[in-house]
Amino acid sequence: MTNPILDVRDVSKTFTLHNIDGRTVSALNAVSFSLSPGEHVALAGSSGAGKSTLLRVLYRTYTAASGSINLTLASGNVVDLTKLTDREVVALRGRELGYVSQFLRAQPRRAVIDLVTRAGVSRGMNRSEARDAAALSLKRLDIAESLWDMHTAVLSGGEKQRVNIAAGLISPPRILLLDEPVSALDPENRERAIDLIADLSLQGTAVLAVFHDLDAISRLATRVIRMKRGSIVEDGPTADVFPHLQPAEVQI
Repeated sequence: MTNPILDVRDVSKTFTLHNIDGRTVSALNAVSFSLSPGEHVALAGSSGAGKSTLLRVLYRTYTAASGSINLTLASGNVVDLTKLTDREVVALRGRELGYVSQFLRAQPRRAVIDLVTRAGVSRGMNRSEARDAAALSLKRLDIAESLWDMHTAVLSGGEKQRVNIAAGLISPPRILLLDEPVSALDPENRERAIDLIADLSLQGTAVLAVFHDLDAISRLATRVIRMKRGSIVEDGPTADVFPHLQPAEVQI
């Protein structure tokens, strides 16, 4: 069996509701799992189950309350993401760890081509190579060239999501976290995006993704982790977790 690239042990996360009465609520409860190179794992569960919170804890947007997140680097060294400084975490993002959300977060006056090019540069490409790769990625996601020099603020929701995917998939990192990356796409562009995401496993990228679309899970995921109220309640092959899965089904 391939050694895991990511090993998550007993990770918990709490939030303090300062604007209400200061109470503490639990968002993740002793979550444990591992992720191997080239593996595509889907996070499933109803709204509020903790899926997106888990991705943000792994990316260190949120800090874990307890537990360990051991990442095996390309060098072979193992680091615990929960113990790194913010500066050290930022240094790992790009080549080692990437994140694609359903929302595009960018400076409003940054051009589309510059945003995607910047992602390639952050992963070790020189600017010329990154710009060529960015152009190819945008073409594969059917972003019209007339939009490449436009500010990202003028894009539609579906266009922003495709630009997000283009930036996430250019020279992909060793682990890619996807949070509902195709939720705003029409059927044709959804197919393009799913085809590109499927290619990640062939490149050895480990993917951990949130989908509310069972068809996407059935086509992409080799394994499903099902969550409920911040805990993992099931972890196994897709066919075992969803034995009666029909491609036409949606909304898990």
